Amino acid sequence: MSTTHVRAATQGERWLLYDASQFTLGQLAAQIAMNLMGKDVPTYTASELGGAFVIVINAGQVKTTGKKAEQKSYDFYSGYPGGLKTVSYADLNRRRPGDALRLAVKRMLPKTTLGRDMRRRLKVYTGSSHPHTAQQPVKVEKIRS
Repeated sequence: MSTTHVRAATQGERWLLYDASQFTLGQLAAQIAMNLMGKDVPTYTASELGGAFVIVINAGQVKTTGKKAEQKSYDFYSGYPGGLKTVSYADLNRRRPGDALRLAVKRMLPKTTLGRDMRRRLKVYTGSSHPHTAQQPVKVEKIRS
């Protein structure tokens, strides 16, 4: 019995569409990370870019549970002494809707060149329209638990 190594070039492109207003932030980010890595298909190969392209609409309306909207914060460090900045979730979502989702997905992906290529396949839009209708994305109604 031998293990097959599936090349990304032999797989077809998949496009998935998520409406963020229907899901919670963490569950949606975890599912998107799985789709970007390709772990949701049986031909998953860790060293190949075999994941799907993911489109997220209504990213500013993603739900949070509990008191996360008031209490959650994000730290950004410039690399200089005294360069630590802290931004609350509410401020981040008000100023740059969709960045909280991007950050959550980014932190779930590998921190390598392959992970950066996966992140480029994530398209996040704050409104309900997107310019990728020609790719005929499949709308995802339910997240696997």
